Amino acid sequence: MELDSGTADRQGDGMDSPDGQKATRMGQVAAAALVGTAIEYYDFFIYGAAAALVFGDVFFPELGTAGRLLASLSVYAVAFVARPVGAVLFGHFGDRLGRKAPLVASLSLMGFATVGVGLLPGFAVWGWWAPAVLVLLRICQGVGLAGEWTGAALLIAEHSPAEQRGRYGAFLQLGPMIGFMLAQGVFLAFTFLLDERAFLEWGWRLPFLASSVMVLVGLFVRLRIAETPLFTAQTGQVRKQPPAVEVLRSHWRSVLLGCGLIAGGFAAFYLTTTYALAYATKWLDVPSTVFLSMLLPSALAAIAATLVSARRSDASGRRRMLLVAVVAGSAWALVFFPLLETGRWPLILLALTGAMTAFGCGAGPVASYLPELFPTRVRYTAVALTYNLGGVVGGALSPLVAAKLTDAYGSAAPVGWYWAALGVLALACLWKLPETTGADLTSVR
Repeated sequence: MELDSGTADRQGDGMDSPDGQKATRMGQVAAAALVGTAIEYYDFFIYGAAAALVFGDVFFPELGTAGRLLASLSVYAVAFVARPVGAVLFGHFGDRLGRKAPLVASLSLMGFATVGVGLLPGFAVWGWWAPAVLVLLRICQGVGLAGEWTGAALLIAEHSPAEQRGRYGAFLQLGPMIGFMLAQGVFLAFTFLLDERAFLEWGWRLPFLASSVMVLVGLFVRLRIAETPLFTAQTGQVRKQPPAVEVLRSHWRSVLLGCGLIAGGFAAFYLTTTYALAYATKWLDVPSTVFLSMLLPSALAAIAATLVSARRSDASGRRRMLLVAVVAGSAWALVFFPLLETGRWPLILLALTGAMTAFGCGAGPVASYLPELFPTRVRYTAVALTYNLGGVVGGALSPLVAAKLTDAYGSAAPVGWYWAALGVLALACLWKLPETTGADLTSVR
């Protein structure tokens, strides 16, 4: 992705120098990672909003109120269970063929599955075949997303200079938040524009179908990016065993510790967004338009915290910023649901903003921290397994555990203690993990 001389001359601001060319390449790489990841997470998050608002009625109408929500969240969780499978699959090809090809494949698979959900008939037309096919499409989403974040993280980490790896990694971490805001914003717009009946019958499908256009844009951007120099440099090396086997034999400890570290972050995000949305609208009678409106400024707070913590991690260290995030998130977990249950909108907004700010503080350094833990030859597989196993523990199980606790105790307050317990687990794992700030990725063993 070198600049030609004509483009460099037109810059007129020093961009014809090697440093200027490197900065331009990094901008293009960061943009490709951000755009593609935002689109994939938009696809992933619109299912979460639909699961909380309409899927119970569309695909599980014969179950009670609690049963509909639990069934919708169970199908939601299926994608997380499928993600470790996708991690091994995309990791294998990412470590053998390069970082770029799996990114294109994952975006294509995600787009296919998302449009498929938008076209899927409901229970009234297909009976139990409808939720069965929904599960298959959700599995495709999970497999596709498994390779997305890792490939994008490596694309940035293996292109960026060591002293600015955290800064550029922040662009990747903005992708999920932008995708989340797009998903919530689109659903919010349609709930305002359509009456409840129209939204339930067909309006919810439009955000899924709109994904087809976004995926084409993402593929155009992704196909223009070059392979990472670190992978190119080690192409042709003799490999004695598949990447997954080497990871499980030689790097299992780092994978498990990394999984425990980020599980708390996954739980914080999905309890704050997916489960809290369902709980507030179904049990607390908070209008969905109000809650979705509150999620948008809280997501902006997460974006700001992500940018600050990612940049600070280059100067102060990854572990220090992660420590701040884990402690703050665990403390806030204990007040989140009591604030929510007041039913007062300013306190609900405070609960959401505080939780998302703590989440952003932890999200910032992760995109640079995980790639710095593993060697180039197995980095894709190792990071994918770490990230997606953390997603199973924190993202898949947390909403289900929360639903069970709320049903058992008649309140979501105990969910906060479960959330804080995951924070304690993250602290224990962080204590055993090394500091990696400024690591030379070519020397990681």
